[in-house]
Amino acid sequence: QVELYEIGGGSVQPGGSLSLSCVSYVYYVGYIFPRMAWFRQAPGKEREGVAAVDIQGSARYSDSVKGRFTISREKSKNTLHLQLDALQPDDTAVYYCAATSDGASGADYLSHGLYNYWGQGTQVTVSS
Repeated sequence: QVELYEIGGGSVQPGGSLSLSCVSYVYYVGYIFPRMAWFRQAPGKEREGVAAVDIQGSARYSDSVKGRFTISREKSKNTLHLQLDALQPDDTAVYYCAATSDGASGADYLSHGLYNYWGQGTQVTVSS
């Protein structure tokens, strides 16, 4: 049994910052997901991979957020964070935490098909 919960989100003006966190409950004590990620979905758009990180701490970012968002993962834990800086109205979306038990090499870290566990999402709104 796996449950993911997003914490944070809210409303901010353009240029502002927010922090998101994801905490998890995993039935098998001590199990660490090989990869975790943040996705987002804006109204009328497909779900988009934003940032992902593997168990070694290697991160990937979408071009739209590179240099503005920072993903981090607490060592040896299934706790994930996302720092969102220099936010823009186009960043408005529901943000989802995701995790996968797939640790195979060569996978696309930002493909939603890779992830088999999802949180319920948290709203981020950027407007003036």
